[in-house]
Amino acid sequence: MNIVDVLPGDGPVILGQPHGGTWLPDALTARLNPNGRGLADTDWHIGQLYDGLLSSATVVRSNVHRYAIDANRDPAGVSLYPGQNTTSLCPVSDFDGAAIWQDGQDPSEDEILARRAAYHAPYHEALAEEVARVTARHGVAIIYDCHSIRSEIPFLFEGLLPVFSIGTNDGQTCAGAIADATVAACAAESHVLNGRFKGGWTTRHYGRPETGVHAIQMELAQRAYLAAETPPWSYDPARAGPTRATLHTILAALDRLARSGALA
Repeated sequence: MNIVDVLPGDGPVILGQPHGGTWLPDALTARLNPNGRGLADTDWHIGQLYDGLLSSATVVRSNVHRYAIDANRDPAGVSLYPGQNTTSLCPVSDFDGAAIWQDGQDPSEDEILARRAAYHAPYHEALAEEVARVTARHGVAIIYDCHSIRSEIPFLFEGLLPVFSIGTNDGQTCAGAIADATVAACAAESHVLNGRFKGGWTTRHYGRPETGVHAIQMELAQRAYLAAETPPWSYDPARAGPTRATLHTILAALDRLARSGALA
């Protein structure tokens, strides 16, 4: 089992997928409590949802579940949303605030460091290599970070999440034209720019528009493509169809922007 899969493309867009993996080493699975073993916080079927939407895109995806380590968190453990409920680099609770490990099985500081080296670092080494390759070829790169989450999680946010939550860390991680094109494609759907989700560590770490590297995060409400936001988390092609059409519009627009020279 690969920690990371890289599917190289010849275009300027890179699809980051840090949370779609469901693999855990047996030793970690044995330490999860029944709640944790449900893996409810997975970005279910995110690879299937984006598959084939932009043939020229590069895909970098982690196969490791976020309960081992969250590849979209600051490796130093610094909170992305100070003062708000969130989960940590090596989570000890789920998105509802409930424990995921058996009593006494929370990861130690030494274990967190070991998991960071084994699972977090390889993902970002692969992503950084692809950013360098794409930038060398095109002069620019757009990291589009693919995420999804349940529509209602009171522990993390109030009410119903918009279908499309777009994050650019308040305009810092990409050119305005990238955010504008993304928002325009979502205009007919429920959407928000820099609401509860402003972009995780990937978006904030790599997004340096002045260097030609742009980053934007898309957090999708799972009602837009799952049959139900409960086990078994089945993919629903009928629901996914319109969502995929919108995502295709977004990715095609970003690809055109990057190739046009407007971002240089």
